[in-house]
Amino acid sequence: MLDTHARRYVDPLIEAVARALRAAGLSANTVTILGMLTGVGAAALVASGRPWIGVVLLWFSGLLDAADGTLARMTRSTPLGAIMDITFDRVVELSMVFALAWRYPEARLIMVALAGTIAIAMSLFLSIAAALRNTSAKAFHYAPGLGERSEAFVCLSLMAVDTAHLTLWTGVFLAVMVYTMFQRLRYAMRALAAGG
Repeated sequence: MLDTHARRYVDPLIEAVARALRAAGLSANTVTILGMLTGVGAAALVASGRPWIGVVLLWFSGLLDAADGTLARMTRSTPLGAIMDITFDRVVELSMVFALAWRYPEARLIMVALAGTIAIAMSLFLSIAAALRNTSAKAFHYAPGLGERSEAFVCLSLMAVDTAHLTLWTGVFLAVMVYTMFQRLRYAMRALAAGG
């Protein structure tokens, strides 16, 4: 939801970062890899008991993730870049989930449930993208929903820094993901009925 509706407010920052990265001679694919490595580093910090630094690094990886798409549109987007982008997003999210499961073994069961839900939600998202005609600037059809990348980062951040309520925030994240799956399924059914 935030990615869809609030993007216009952060676009100037994202475009400035993309221009700076382009001036530095970095390709969009290189930025995608850097964003993933930064996110995995954030997870390592969370696992080692430095959640605040990890969360800052997580959001920096999100900025790189947003800037890589803008940079790709400034230069030349590629199918490989789109594949790397969507795959590495999940690597970052699941790295954070694994880091929290490692650090807080009492929460491992709900973390497994969250990881499975992320996998199912992404399967649905990609299935819809494959089934519906793309009319956007993105590399594939993007079905909007309540739980997008920014909401995932908000939930992961709360899970990392408010560990007294880790199960609660994980449950919130799970609920957001399940609700989003139903939203996207309904969206796809309507689009397909209309000739998608």
